[in-house]
Amino acid sequence: MGPVLAGVLQLLALIAALALAYRPLGDYMAKVYSSDKHLRVEKWIYKGIGANPNTEMRWPAYLRGVLAFSAVSVLFLYLLQRFQGSLPGSLGFSSIDPDQAFNTAASFVSNTNWQSYYGEQAMGHVVQTGGLAVQNFLSASVGIAVAVALVRGFARSRTGELGNFWSDLVRGTVRILLPISVIAAIVLVACGAIQNFSGIHEVGQFTGGSQQWNGGAVASQEAIKELGTNGGGYFNANSAHPFENPNAFSNLFEIFLILLIPFALTRTFGRMVGSLKQGYAILATMVTIWIGFTALMMWTEFAHHGPAFDIAGGAMEGKETRFGVGASSIFAVATTLTSTGAVDSFHSSFTGLGGGITMLGMQLGEIAPGGTGSGLYGMLMMAIIAVFIAGLMVGRTPEYLGKKIGTREIKFAACYILITPALVLVFTAAAMALPTPGNSMTNSGAHGFSEILYAYTSASNNNGSAFAGLNADTQWFNSTLGLAMLLGRFLPMVFVLALAGSLAEQKPVPATAGTLRTEKPLFTGLLVGAILIITGLTYFPALALGPLAEGLAS
Repeated sequence: MGPVLAGVLQLLALIAALALAYRPLGDYMAKVYSSDKHLRVEKWIYKGIGANPNTEMRWPAYLRGVLAFSAVSVLFLYLLQRFQGSLPGSLGFSSIDPDQAFNTAASFVSNTNWQSYYGEQAMGHVVQTGGLAVQNFLSASVGIAVAVALVRGFARSRTGELGNFWSDLVRGTVRILLPISVIAAIVLVACGAIQNFSGIHEVGQFTGGSQQWNGGAVASQEAIKELGTNGGGYFNANSAHPFENPNAFSNLFEIFLILLIPFALTRTFGRMVGSLKQGYAILATMVTIWIGFTALMMWTEFAHHGPAFDIAGGAMEGKETRFGVGASSIFAVATTLTSTGAVDSFHSSFTGLGGGITMLGMQLGEIAPGGTGSGLYGMLMMAIIAVFIAGLMVGRTPEYLGKKIGTREIKFAACYILITPALVLVFTAAAMALPTPGNSMTNSGAHGFSEILYAYTSASNNNGSAFAGLNADTQWFNSTLGLAMLLGRFLPMVFVLALAGSLAEQKPVPATAGTLRTEKPLFTGLLVGAILIITGLTYFPALALGPLAEGLAS
């Protein structure tokens, strides 16, 4: 079997698995967030945190819950790292420096999981399991909660109430993320991923020294890392490490976990707004972009440019021979079109155009299918922009799901789509203009510029993957990337929840003969076009200086 055919078959198997899980998981999540009953363990949690899960919240109260909980999470994780040297199970590792502790705390709480450290050489068992793994669950659950609040904004009328943040947070963690993660961890252990609390072992003697490995609760963290679109690896090599990703089956299974919830949430959306066809339209938009990017990535990486590429079956630099070009391409697109950031190959070693595809996937806003929750609310914000554009073309007041998109709503949506590009481009410009940050670049020219552009794209979009050539463990990058992660995560949520509150207060507008049918293929095409055009106009100059220049020169 040739490598191209193997890659195509893996893609088809992945699509089949996602299709089988789509309906039951989507319907189940709709029931979770629509139920008025609480499990016993959930009642214990509510009592422990002093929250009343039955109290409805307007959008300012919901936002305060999101921000307060996340602020406490950042502080807790920061202190846990700063006191690591005094904690049991630290494996002899010292406490983390202040700038790196801030960067890591901001990273994991914002669902970014950017890592400017070597996991196996810096973090002990307590920080890994009690800090980082816990935030993998909670940050993902926060994202789903905000998405559900926006969906309620569309579904409800004549009320500003969006549900209860604490109830949504707890239910997402207890009823969705935890049970699926347990099953996924068992599958990964069966595949060969490690799960223990062993210390550091010397595994061999080599010329000039020896090699040491430490164990850890890897499989359980790997499961939620992918399921929650987090991405932070136990080891520096991330999912290219055999302890995290042992074989071709585990690799495909991890891609499945990355895409599972973001795609299924479109079914949840359709169920909660009372129109499954609306969910299918959003799903079709996501799938069109995802398959298009995957096909383009496989084409660029399989393109042969000489005997070495012919023998290897494609551009194998930076890729695991266990997975090959096809699986590596599928993984790279899945992880950058979502907010995951996990890698089973090194994107810096992809072809110039291949590296550009990973960057562009993040710059779209990671909405195809995007992160857990963030992908859905990001796509819905783009849908509002597309409806507004259609309204301008035909001279009608735009409507979406029976709600008018007026001046207030379009301002919220416009602010949402402007925040992330502003963070990416301003921070990249500052890093290139100042003398010190440029010293962190391993490469010069277009590829060196791509390293910095990729870093701020990844941080601001809460992805977490890196171009691998940049030394980001400096005070400048730890501080600015940490700030970009927090602003890129929580500022957009302000406008999402404000929009949700505005929509929930409206009364439904009856559909007429002139109403845009947003469940039809025509709207799907309009939405895909709007996403690509808006992103292209925003980022094309920067991409032209980096990956496009490199790709055209090779």
